[in-house]
Amino acid sequence: MKNVGKLFAAGSSERVFQLKARRDAGTDTPVWQAPQFMTCKKCERRATRQVWAKSLYVCPNCGFYHPIGGYYRLSMVLDHGTFRELDPEVQASDRLNFPGYPEKLEAAQRKTGLNEAVVTATGKIGGVPVVTAVLDSRFFMGSMGTAVGEKVTRAVEYATAKHLPLIIFSASGGARMQEGIFSLMQMAKTSAAIQRFSQKGGLYISYLTHPTTGGVTASFASLGDITLAEPGALIGFAGPRVIEQTIGEKLPKGFQRSEYLLEHGFVDAVVPRSEMRKTLAQILQLHTEGGKRS
Repeated sequence: MKNVGKLFAAGSSERVFQLKARRDAGTDTPVWQAPQFMTCKKCERRATRQVWAKSLYVCPNCGFYHPIGGYYRLSMVLDHGTFRELDPEVQASDRLNFPGYPEKLEAAQRKTGLNEAVVTATGKIGGVPVVTAVLDSRFFMGSMGTAVGEKVTRAVEYATAKHLPLIIFSASGGARMQEGIFSLMQMAKTSAAIQRFSQKGGLYISYLTHPTTGGVTASFASLGDITLAEPGALIGFAGPRVIEQTIGEKLPKGFQRSEYLLEHGFVDAVVPRSEMRKTLAQILQLHTEGGKRS
C-alpha cells in the first residue's frame, strides 16, 4: 500500500484528491481536527493514529474493520496520478420539504467535506482503466437518495459508453427516508443501468463493506458479476435484530456476516483490506487478457 497517504506529482487535481483522502481516513472528523489517538469501537484498544494508518484502520488487536472514507479508499486502490472525479457537483435537494433535512444535509457536508454519500471516479488499477463508485457510510449512513442514485447511474452509463470495467464499493443503511418514494425509485434506476451495462458485456465487480443493507443490497450491490466482501461486514436487507423480532427466533451465529454469506454462496470471496488492490488488479488483468485471447 505504498500509494496511501502520499501527495501525487501529477497536477493540482491529484494533490487535492490526496488531501481529501488524508482528510477522511478512518475517522468521522478531518484528520487535522482528529485526536492523535484513536480507540477501537469494538475492543476499545487505544493506539496512535500512525498505528491505525499502518493497519489500514483494521484494529491490530481484535481485527475489527473501521469505516474509511471514499477518497481514502480510492487512494488505496487506484494507480498514482490516474484519479479523475465524476459529477462532483451532484447533490441532494429537499423535494418533499422534509422537516430538518436541509440542515442535516449541511451538517453532513461540513462534517465530511462531501457533497453526497458517494464518490464516483475514473482511474486505473494495475494499469487497467476502470470506473468506480464508493459509498461513504459517514454521510447519512451511506443512504441512497436521488443524488446517490443519479451519481451511481451516471457512473454505470459512463462505463457502458466507454466499455470500461465497473467497481462499486457499497456501504449503506439503505434508502434515504427523508426523500421517500424518490429514494426508492433509485433502486430500479440503478438496477436498470446495471442491466444495460451487463447486456453490453461489461464486467461489474461489487465490493461489499460494513454495513451493506436495505435498498442498496436489494439493488445494485447484489448484481455484480463478481461479488467480494470485507471481513466481518454486515450484509443483508433487514438487520438481524429486526428479523429476530419478526420471526421470533434466534438467528444462527454470524448470520448476515460476509463469512456466512461466503459459505452459502452469496459472495465469491472475502478479501482483507490489505489485499483489496492486489485482488482487484488480478481480476481486471484476467478479464483484460481473456478478452484479448477471445
